Formats: sequence, C-alpha cells, structure tokens
Amino acid sequence: MVNSPSNAPVVNVTVVVQNLDNNVTQKTTTHRILHLITNNTVDVRPIQPKHWLVALSQTSMQTANGHRDIPYRALGRTGEKVSAIGVGGFHIGRISDPKESVRIVRAAIDRGITFLDNCWDYNDGESEIRMGKALKDGYRDRAFLMTKVDGRSKKEAAKQIDQSLRHLKTDHVDLLQFHEVIRFEDPDRIFAADGAIEAFLEAKQAGKLRFIGFTGHKDPHVHLYMLETAARHNFQFDTVQMPLNLMDVHFRSFQHQVLPVLVKNNLGVLGMKSMGAGVILQSKTVTPIECLHYAMNLPTSVVITGIDKMEILDQAIQAARTFRPLSKDEVAKMEAKTAAVAASGKFELFKTTTHHDSTAQHPAWLGKDPAEAEELAKLVE
Repeated sequence: MVNSPSNAPVVNVTVVVQNLDNNVTQKTTTHRILHLITNNTVDVRPIQPKHWLVALSQTSMQTANGHRDIPYRALGRTGEKVSAIGVGGFHIGRISDPKESVRIVRAAIDRGITFLDNCWDYNDGESEIRMGKALKDGYRDRAFLMTKVDGRSKKEAAKQIDQSLRHLKTDHVDLLQFHEVIRFEDPDRIFAADGAIEAFLEAKQAGKLRFIGFTGHKDPHVHLYMLETAARHNFQFDTVQMPLNLMDVHFRSFQHQVLPVLVKNNLGVLGMKSMGAGVILQSKTVTPIECLHYAMNLPTSVVITGIDKMEILDQAIQAARTFRPLSKDEVAKMEAKTAAVAASGKFELFKTTTHHDSTAQHPAWLGKDPAEAEELAKLVE
C-alpha cells in the first residue's frame, strides 16, 4: 500500500539550536512525511532551502558509542542514525600496507565514525577484503556498512552481492546500492524483467541487506530519471548518493536539481566527492575543512570522504567536531570563491570526463542486456 499525503506517517522532529554562547534549546514539533511515491509519481515539487533546517536539525551530538564530538544524523526514513562523516572505501584498498587500512578503519570506528562505504569493484575487491578484516573482533556490530554492485542484470547483480558479502566477511550489509547510475539506460536495465532490482529484492528477503539505494556522479537528470523509473515500478529507494561540493553548486548541479527532491521525500542523502577526489583542492580556492563543512551544511545524512592515512582521518574528525550550521553570508562567501573556476566543470572530472567511470571501462561488469532487448535486436540483424 502506497501512502498518500493524507495518510502519510506523522513523526516528531526535535530541532536543536545552539547560540554563540553555547546555550542549547530544543523544540519538538510534529511533521507529516510525504513518501516518494504518490499515485505512482515522484514528488518533484520545489522545496525552499529554509526547509533544509528540518533535515539538519535531525543531527545529534550524542552517539550510541558515547562520543559527543561526532554528530549523528537521521538516514532518511529508515529509522537509522549514522555519523555525519563516513569513511570512503576506495582509498582503503590503495594504501600500500594492508595492515594500515585495517588500523584506519578501526580507528575511525573507535573515534565515533559509523558509516562505512565500499563497492564490489573497488581495487578489484581489495577494498572490501581489507574492510572485512577490519570488521572482525566485534567492529562489524559497531558499524553501518554499505557497499555497491555494478550488475544491471539479475544474474550479474546476484553474483556480485554474494562476492561482496564474502569479501566483507559478513552475512549482510546494512545498505546495498546500485553503483554508477550514470547512463539513462541504467534505470531501464535495472528495472527490466530479470533486472538487478530483482536480485536486490531477493537478497533483502534472504536477509543479506537491509536498505536499498543508488549512486551516480555524472548528471543530475539521470538521478531524477532513476527516481521516476523506480516510482513507475512502485518502488521506493531508501538512500541516494551523489556529488555535493563547492563546485557542483555552479555546474550541472545535483544540489540544485536532485537534493530538493530527496529532502522533500525524506530519502537518506549520501554526499560524496566533497573535494572531487582532491581535484577541487587544485583550484587553490578552498580548503579541505571548508569543503567538508560546506557539504555537511547541506541536508546530508552523511558526507563520505576518502581516507588513506591517519592525518586525513584526523582531518575528517576535526571537520565533524568543529562543524556548526553556516550562516547565509558564510555560504555565499564560500560559493563566491569557487564561482569563476567552477563554471566549466573542469574541476569536476567525474562529470566532464570518463576518468571516474569504471563501468564504462569495464562494461562486462554490468551483465547482459535484458532478454527482450536482445530478441528485438536480433530481428534487425
């Protein structure tokens, strides 16, 4: 049964305000949540940035581990809270010493970070393997574990799901996402007969995953089409991952076009590429802490950042500890610093080149086209 606005669930939201004197006040108000699907359509009505306060207000400085320095935020409507900063999985597999990878992941969890990102294809599986080793000795129970797979067919996705679970040495992940939804045909293939969505749903039924999302970095219109395609198939995603940074705001912007839809429909927002894999820093316009604070100031559930050494973990922890909501003037000044260099997209290589498109470089990872499409193609060969 799909909820309509009239019978949508009602939740209490506690708004926490901290003034310059560190006096904290809070007010609990009642809000009605509008689900993603209303009469099989995506609710894409505009939302004003002032409403982002509600999303940001779901931040708590008290974590389940007793840490008061790492904020926790609601993961959409899942009922879960995750650390506002997350550990990116790609860099974990590139560290020269595998033992250092384990040490970094465990140190992150010990210091209050709970959200862990990964993917089946990162470094040929090495990223998942190292994270799996780090999650031994009780660390798995303290983490919210996410990974992604590339398969667009049911067969390929199912195979990759099982391989990821073996790599990670766990019987389930908390969140599984479709990786690199960067082409308009990706949603069609995923939701086709014998498409990857069937593998995800069967895996969820079997207890191999809890929540389902998707990620992509190329074009906000592809994200919107993925949401629309899901709605046509009466499916609701739990999370959406996308680039959110000080360059994106000026060029082919996920912040402007996709983020309001996610907030409107109470989906978990996973921000990534806050520094554009380091390329944004080459513009010499903003600092790493500014990049992280800007992304955290958006209504993100978590900002995922690559960490390949302890100093970078310290930087992420510092960003989390020192974050406070930015004023309109502070945001405007940050955005003004990047406006000129961001206009062409040259510092967002993931949008303007194939540099980050691993599935384009390895199309076999996607699996075969839908059977119906292959049969139609044969008719004209």
